[in-house]
Amino acid sequence: MTTYKPKNILITGAAGFIASHVANRLIRSYPEYKVVVLDKLDYCSNLKNLNPSRSSPNFKFVKGDIGSADLVNYLLITESIDTIMHFAAQTHVDNSFGNSFEFTKNNIYGTHVLLEACKVTGQIRRFIHVSTDEVYGETDEDAVVGNHEASQLLPTNPYSATKAGAEMLVMAYGRSYGLPVITTRGNNVYGPNQFPEKLIPKFILLAMRGQPLPIHGDGSNVRSYLYCEDVAEAFEVVLHKGEVGHVYNIGTKKERRVIDVAKDICKLFSLDPENAIKFVENRPFNDQRYFLDDQKLKNLGWSERTTWEEGLRKTMEWYTNNPTWWGDVSGALVPHPRMLMMPGVERQPDCSEEIKNTKSASSPGQNKMIVPASSGAAASPKKSSFKFLIYGRTGWIGGLLGKICEKQGIPYEYGKGRLEDRSQLILDIQNVKPTHVFNAAGVTGRPNVDWCESHKPETIRTNVVGTLTLADVCREHGLLMMNYATGCIFEYDAGHPEGSGIGFKEEDKPNFTGSFYSKTKAMVEELLKEFENVCTLRVRMPISSDLSNPRNFITKISRYNKVVNIPNSMTILDELLPLSVEMAKRNCRGIWNFTNPGVVSHNEILEMYKKYIDPSFEWANFTLEEQAKVIVAPRSNNEMDASKLKNEFPELLSIKDSLIKYVFEPNKKVFAE
Repeated sequence: MTTYKPKNILITGAAGFIASHVANRLIRSYPEYKVVVLDKLDYCSNLKNLNPSRSSPNFKFVKGDIGSADLVNYLLITESIDTIMHFAAQTHVDNSFGNSFEFTKNNIYGTHVLLEACKVTGQIRRFIHVSTDEVYGETDEDAVVGNHEASQLLPTNPYSATKAGAEMLVMAYGRSYGLPVITTRGNNVYGPNQFPEKLIPKFILLAMRGQPLPIHGDGSNVRSYLYCEDVAEAFEVVLHKGEVGHVYNIGTKKERRVIDVAKDICKLFSLDPENAIKFVENRPFNDQRYFLDDQKLKNLGWSERTTWEEGLRKTMEWYTNNPTWWGDVSGALVPHPRMLMMPGVERQPDCSEEIKNTKSASSPGQNKMIVPASSGAAASPKKSSFKFLIYGRTGWIGGLLGKICEKQGIPYEYGKGRLEDRSQLILDIQNVKPTHVFNAAGVTGRPNVDWCESHKPETIRTNVVGTLTLADVCREHGLLMMNYATGCIFEYDAGHPEGSGIGFKEEDKPNFTGSFYSKTKAMVEELLKEFENVCTLRVRMPISSDLSNPRNFITKISRYNKVVNIPNSMTILDELLPLSVEMAKRNCRGIWNFTNPGVVSHNEILEMYKKYIDPSFEWANFTLEEQAKVIVAPRSNNEMDASKLKNEFPELLSIKDSLIKYVFEPNKKVFAE
């Protein structure tokens, strides 16, 4: 049996219960492994769970959501991730009865984003997907053999249904794209650090408070419990010895009725079960029994080490020594907790933690904690006469705009409302009181515009309805809206032939409708002409000095096996985005071709890449006809006339000069070092 050795591991949800024990164990036992933790710090996560690892040089924390495709792609590439251990999920069955959509969003969509990122980057050597024994559904009460890994999946509640759905995606990506996937299905886990919505920590905290222990139904339901450190060891074994394409049950043959668990906890606290236990209304459906066959994992060398009595005692001691670990958890201690699943509820770092409201708690070059600041407002020693409201916080351009504002000392905040929700936009403007609004939000596709072809309603909702709604709200409030649009609404034609130097001007009518994305952008641009308060900036094939960003045009084509070779107008964000801020200050309006003057071809860019970045870099070309066979929607190729922008900013560099100054020269220094 060969042993797998990872280098850079991404663990999702590792500020949560099980994953924090796994992360701490790997960081402690394998200093040669770099472990990157991604967690959005939901209500059941706590950074203190990772305290044992925070001083370790091979540990890095990133606050973020697995549902953010840009963030996930960015992390995989910049951290050279070769292994993913995917724990992040909503897991409490009671909550799934109250807000099942949130479970679909986190457990299925989040998993899909991760899988797609793995497919796109092509660098993952192991993807370990953490599932649950509940996907098997209820086990017969008289069954003497547990569910084995090939047993049918028959989930019975919204939580387990979403986990089963996620498993199907994992299996499909393994078979369709050859992703090296492994799935685990585990019994109930207990131990220190667990959020007290789950049975054992809830009963312990209630017993500590002298409150009754609520049992759903008659308490005859049977469950199997594993101590957290034993489970962490199981994942260590699966990581190193698990076979790609296989499923592994993580379980125990030692079963206990819920009523017996309650009695054992009463015994630890010297309570009379007759008085301490309270029977309450059962769940809408409560599986009677989950029973696993764990022989396959045992064959890899794993076995349960901690006895029930020892594990329960350790858990009780931890909670009695750390009663305020989770803060106010009264809402979780009720018999049927559901109020904690409101969308957007996040657990913020404690005020005592040094990372609060910082972008990084480490000095440059160190792998420590990274937590986005809770507010976008930038402090400035000078009082600015401007204040910007920016939409598109999680996007590439929106994020860069925030950095520009910080650098220039311009106060700003990111909009919280969805573009299609008029009332939320009005509330944003009333709260922020901006002088200008920047719209960098929009659907471009995940990972590219082909996504829009199969998600047309979503594309219309954001690109058309949302943009028009924001423009109208800004008009009502007398605000200028800077709108980042696209120049991918034109294609070379008889009046603008390739190589002629004749570019499309601002007043020209769009002639490219090859992709649904371009159709929506052309449609909304035409309608925005009716709004005198809008400045439309046509961005094309954006490029920045950050060559690790997967949205960067250079990053994209340098990773393709083959590229077409066509001259195009492009936008160097490092040079032009600051100009858009200046345009807002100058009260510019109307349509602007927001590109550097001139054109540059794919081959010319890659020649620069080879010269400045990687002398050994090689690539191959293919024709538009060949390209059409591997993409869903055609792509726009054109030259934009940037003379209007050049007249406004005479210092504006040509595309090739800008590439050298802002992209390749700075990166030449970086790569040389």
